[in-house]
Amino acid sequence: MDIRQLKYFVEVAKQKSFTRASTTLLVSQPSISKMIKSLEEELGVVLLDRNERKVVLTDAGAMVFEQAQTILQLMEQLTLSVDELVHMKRGKVKMGLMPTVGSLLFPHTIARFRKEYPDIEMQMVEHKAKQLQQQVEQGELDVAVTVQPVDEAIFETVPLLSEELVVIADKEHWLVERESVRLAELKNESFILFSEEFALHDVVRQACAQAGFEPKVAYVSQLWDLVGEMVATQLGIALVPRSMVRRLNQRSIQAVTISEPHIDWKLVLIYRRDRYLSYAARAFIRYAEENWAIRDQL
Repeated sequence: MDIRQLKYFVEVAKQKSFTRASTTLLVSQPSISKMIKSLEEELGVVLLDRNERKVVLTDAGAMVFEQAQTILQLMEQLTLSVDELVHMKRGKVKMGLMPTVGSLLFPHTIARFRKEYPDIEMQMVEHKAKQLQQQVEQGELDVAVTVQPVDEAIFETVPLLSEELVVIADKEHWLVERESVRLAELKNESFILFSEEFALHDVVRQACAQAGFEPKVAYVSQLWDLVGEMVATQLGIALVPRSMVRRLNQRSIQAVTISEPHIDWKLVLIYRRDRYLSYAARAFIRYAEENWAIRDQL
């Protein structure tokens, strides 16, 4: 069995298309088809149903796909381990960040890390918190910055930042006369929430439930700036981390402290408990634990 057979098969299964797999792998489609056909003959089973408009895994294909991913991951880990012995302090870290949080908090931190480890490449992607957790769990990312709570049976966590949520309202809202407000006092207000893909969506709903009410949702958005603009035009109120307020139009909105309950928004760096971590990833985690500079930038 050739490792290329498994690699080509896994990519076709992921893409559900020989054509897209060919583009991703930079290998001709006939070569991929021939390699997978030889794998099927060697195993004595049909792995892919080619009669559909898109490629579909057979029962045997689904089992082989799962095992093949593990084998390829182990091969990658072997290669990385050997490379570390030959090239210490080299490698790359695949890291995930949440939108806005990354641009607001991380440039200086990454720059300092790169000065200390100039031969480690940082590859960064932006996704919502829940997507980042899924990608770390599936091995697509080494580490990610996300929001508590996370499944600590799966992830190790490095605490980075804990700050309060505040309520933002337009300048003519009754809240602007207050220094603080209890969350229960907002039960009759219209809320602008972030979409369910955001961890903040769950945090706000849970806090409202603990305060004894279900929030009346006026709008749901995926964009920080749009939430701020909807609040400014008197469409509702929103709960956001205090550090995010400065990203919004402060001439049109005002932030008010929530006195009860105190709602924390906790950023953590996560990585898989049971997954091999490269030297580069371990170096970054150690750096985060010892030198994290987020607090200095808020």
